[in-house]
Amino acid sequence: MQRLFSTFANGWPGVGLLIQRVLTSILLVRFGIIELTGKSFSPAMAPQMIAACAGILLLVGLWTPVVGTLIAAIELWIAFAPGTDPWIPLVIATFGVTVAMIGPGAWSIDARLFGRKHIVT
Repeated sequence: MQRLFSTFANGWPGVGLLIQRVLTSILLVRFGIIELTGKSFSPAMAPQMIAACAGILLLVGLWTPVVGTLIAAIELWIAFAPGTDPWIPLVIATFGVTVAMIGPGAWSIDARLFGRKHIVT
């Protein structure tokens, strides 16, 4: 599983990754909530709901490369759907791709589960 991660950045790069994960998660959950409010459920809401759930996983840093790729795919699907403004989904898709490529950072569940272990003798 460790091959999925390029690094578990710590220090200032780790803080930058944490901020990027938090910002992306907030946007995904916000747009998911906006999609739910005031409307009856329809199948067209499914991509936003999946993206909001993926945003929660991204927030805690669980399965980050897989979730980042999923976010990018879903946001591209939303961006190219007829009748939608593509710019915000394209930005969120870019955030998803970059998080998938860079990795979760040191402050994530992935780092605790799959990071390098220090052996104390």
